[in-house]
Amino acid sequence: MISAMVDGAKGPEVVSRVADLLRGVGAYEPDGGTTTRLARHTGMTRPTAHRLLSSLAREGLIDRDDETGTWHLGPELYLLGSAAATRYDISPHARAVVHSLARETGESAFLSARRADETVCLLGEDGSFPLRSHVLREGIRFPLGVASAGLAILAHLPDRDIADYLRRCDLTGAWGAAHGTDELRRRVDETRAAGYSTNPGLIVEGSWGMGAAVFDRSGAPAWALSLTGVESRFRAERRAELGSLLLDAAHRLTTLLT
Repeated sequence: MISAMVDGAKGPEVVSRVADLLRGVGAYEPDGGTTTRLARHTGMTRPTAHRLLSSLAREGLIDRDDETGTWHLGPELYLLGSAAATRYDISPHARAVVHSLARETGESAFLSARRADETVCLLGEDGSFPLRSHVLREGIRFPLGVASAGLAILAHLPDRDIADYLRRCDLTGAWGAAHGTDELRRRVDETRAAGYSTNPGLIVEGSWGMGAAVFDRSGAPAWALSLTGVESRFRAERRAELGSLLLDAAHRLTTLLT
């Protein structure tokens, strides 16, 4: 079993550190993450990260590639995920919608899910246009309000939840001044007015994205569909067309899920 104490941390603190590491390992798939990179990703010291990673490997929750020294998600997580899929997996409904978006637009289409203060990309499909943005991929996480999927979800939360999130989370350190509170509030307002979000190359210059929220049975924005591509494919005259397609697809998926 994983030790109940790591560098003075006990109980819930250890659980939080383990969860951070597992999410970190997932973020570096499929190439895997080194101990140093995962320690930096989670804010742990390297020895602490290595001890936890080794314990997780003994439990089968992660694997270590002996040739490269990188860590990967393990077989036990696959088994647990398969069991959880019966309750949480929406891909049977979403895959056809994502495929349709990629086919109709020629851009890369994705489905992301909200997990607390982040979005996680669950599945994606490349479109026919040969130039692509490589910002988004399955398994990658972004804070709400950073990628277009997270902005679409954030904009459809109640005002009090948005205010609480912006009070708790300072995105400027990792994502720059364009993700300050005032700028995020402005983009939330723009998203609410349009119905869909637009990310004008704020993560990687020249790589644009658009997103639309998908709602669960309670009416909460639990997922988002998004399109990504190069800036030249997201000119103003085309964004209205792409936004309409996104909103139609999001409505279709919401209906299937509710």
